[in-house]
Amino acid sequence: MLTEVEIVSEGGVVPSLAVAPLAVSPGFQNRGIGGKLLMEAHGRAASLGYGTAVLLGHADYYPRFGYRTAVDCGITFPFDAPHECCMIAELLPGALDGLAGTVRYPGAFFE
Repeated sequence: MLTEVEIVSEGGVVPSLAVAPLAVSPGFQNRGIGGKLLMEAHGRAASLGYGTAVLLGHADYYPRFGYRTAVDCGITFPFDAPHECCMIAELLPGALDGLAGTVRYPGAFFE
């Protein structure tokens, strides 16, 4: 599942998507299903014009799908979590060029 979020910077607001945790039934894990789901979501998001996706996830799993530590790209998250678990991926070429700011989640995330 992807939820629209925003990256807020001094230059304005850029839409992005937050990736919900992936879950694959234990009997079907280690078959690439989670990765295929994520890549399908990325493709659909890109076709809709979204340039980036953010997530809070396992630092060893998500980089294989193009995720990088967000803080290294100038992006921060609005909560206290290990930097290596706060990640961003570029879905459209150049979407991260010059982008810096803080991810803003909808209020429902904090209720």
